[in-house]
Amino acid sequence: MHKIAEVEVQHDIMVANRKLARKNQKMLDNNQVYAVDVVGAIGSGKTTLIEALIDAMDHSIGVIAGDVISKYDAGRFEKHEVPVVGLNTGKECHLDAHLVEHAFHDLPLGDIDLLFIENVGNLICPVDFELGSHMRMVVISVTEGDDTVEKHPLIFQDADLVVINKVDLADAVGADSDKMVSDVKEINPDVQVIKTSLKTEKGFDEVMGAIEIFINQD
Repeated sequence: MHKIAEVEVQHDIMVANRKLARKNQKMLDNNQVYAVDVVGAIGSGKTTLIEALIDAMDHSIGVIAGDVISKYDAGRFEKHEVPVVGLNTGKECHLDAHLVEHAFHDLPLGDIDLLFIENVGNLICPVDFELGSHMRMVVISVTEGDDTVEKHPLIFQDADLVVINKVDLADAVGADSDKMVSDVKEINPDVQVIKTSLKTEKGFDEVMGAIEIFINQD
C-alpha cells in the first residue's frame, strides 16, 4: 500500500506541473515571448552556448538560470547585459513549472522576445517536468562519453533540437560523435542533431539558424 500511495502522489505532482506549464506558456504567448528550455549535463557547454547566442542573435533576450546554486551562471549572463533571474533549486535536480512561474514575475516579459531557460545540469531529472517553454534543446558533449545517449534515452525522446558539443575533443577522449548522432536518431528519428565546437565555432551558425526556424514556425 505504501508504494501505491507514492505512485499516486507522483501522478498528482506531474498533473499539477503540466497544468502550471500550460499556464506559463499562455503567459509567454500573451507577452509574445518565445522560450527555449536548455537541458544538458554538467560541463556539456549549456552556459557557454547560451552566452554565444545572446551575443549573436538579433533578439531582445532574457535568461532564467536554474541551478542548485544559480548565482555563478546567472553572473555570467548578467555580464552580457540581459535580464537574468537565478533560480536556486537547493536539493532538487531540475526546474519545474512552479519555479519558472515565480521567475516570470522578476523578468520584464514585455521587453524581451526570446527567453532561454537553463535547466539544472542533469540528463535524468528534467525529463518529465514541462516548464511551459516552446521548445527543448538538449546539449551533450563528447567528453561525457559516446554512450551518453544510450544511458539517458528518455531526455532525447521529446527533444526538439540536440547539440553534440566539444567535437574538437572527440579524438582526445576516444569518442565517436557519429555514433552519438546515430543513437539520438534511433530514439528520435525526426529531431535535428548538430555537431558543435564552441571553441572553433563549428556548427554554431547552424544551431542559431535552427532556433530561428522554430521561432518563425511558432
